[in-house]
Amino acid sequence: MRRGYQVAETKDSGKLASLLAVEGADLGGFVDLIEQSRLAVDELITVMGRATIEAVLTLSAQGVAGEKHQGKKGAGAIRWHGTQRGTVSLSDRKLRVKKPRLRKKGKGKSAEVAVPAYEAMRSNASVGERMLEILLCGVSSRNYGRVLPQMAETAGMSKSQVSRQAIKASEESLKRLAARRFEDVDLLVIYIDGMRFGQHHVIAAVGIDNTGHKHVLGLAEGATENGVVAKGLLEDLVERGVSPERRRLFVIDGSKALRQAIDTVFGKENPVQRCRNHKVKNVLGYLPEELRGSVSAVMKSAYRLEPNEGMARLKQQAAWLEKSYPSAASSLLEGLEETFTVNRLGLSATLRRCLSTTNLIENPNSGVRRMTGRVSRWQDGRMALRWAASAFLEVEKRFRRVMGYRDLWMLESALNEQGGETEKKGVDSKDAAA
Repeated sequence: MRRGYQVAETKDSGKLASLLAVEGADLGGFVDLIEQSRLAVDELITVMGRATIEAVLTLSAQGVAGEKHQGKKGAGAIRWHGTQRGTVSLSDRKLRVKKPRLRKKGKGKSAEVAVPAYEAMRSNASVGERMLEILLCGVSSRNYGRVLPQMAETAGMSKSQVSRQAIKASEESLKRLAARRFEDVDLLVIYIDGMRFGQHHVIAAVGIDNTGHKHVLGLAEGATENGVVAKGLLEDLVERGVSPERRRLFVIDGSKALRQAIDTVFGKENPVQRCRNHKVKNVLGYLPEELRGSVSAVMKSAYRLEPNEGMARLKQQAAWLEKSYPSAASSLLEGLEETFTVNRLGLSATLRRCLSTTNLIENPNSGVRRMTGRVSRWQDGRMALRWAASAFLEVEKRFRRVMGYRDLWMLESALNEQGGETEKKGVDSKDAAA
């Protein structure tokens, strides 16, 4: 998302604008396009600069008041009345220009006549979104004038104006994200992880469809350890078309509250994979430095084995740790079976590696943190949600298909097969009861 900021110089461009207006036949098409809001103002600026904008304004005024004659105000109902300073909204700033002034007979503001091209340029709605994009690139509203002095000077925008633009655009981002529907998306995997913004927590959900494409599903204010928040996020996904009837793989960090919420909303039949990176980190946290390397190697090698063999090896490791480091042993055994979920699904090695950790959602999380890193004071949870939504939507533009996406048919087949077995068990139970 790197762009160069083009800041127009403040030198007078009147002579060039007059020359271009005289040769107006070459710009007539531009006038029509701009007045109909079909041409991005930035594209025109890039090609010919401020002078062209002022020339286009002159030509647009001629369309209303007729051609301007030296020393004459004109005989029509609408007359030329000199020039005045104005601003044109660009995608990343406001540009000061000299615009023609038109008036009709009478006094006061009611006598002023608008120049169509100028009104079209001023109504360009992309300025707020672009300001937010600048802030997400690391330019805080507090440092806006210092980091981009020419832009701030040209725009004449204060820190409060930039902040208001950013708030408005980020609210729109949050609304767009919350309005997404997923009835037509066959999601096979849902990753859930949490982030901190100062003292505030946000839970994010990212899904993978059956073609390997990633989707930002939703956000909720709160921590993964908060069962009410986790359940609310999942219920919101169901309301927006993520059917609980479809079996999926859930990849989580190990939160018990989140695990319980999955069972409550989507059912206990859905397989859940505990993030192995979180598990290794938790276990090593209870060990002295000299043991961490060997225990980490044992755990990682065990995860590559078949489920029964791998779990047996880790149980042996836990037995060895039990006497001197009981907390490490307890952490290793806690949720052990769910660290081998992808092994039991019969997936390829590439797909196992992708689905065994929460790295897929932690990578965009790191992008979100980088974009919001300059924010020094988080006022409330709503602010954290707004910024997280805006940053996630920006990161999503660079999403690629997951590693091993060609093997997702194996996961889909395993989920469908297990789903069929569950349904069959349910029917058999009903028959036995009858």
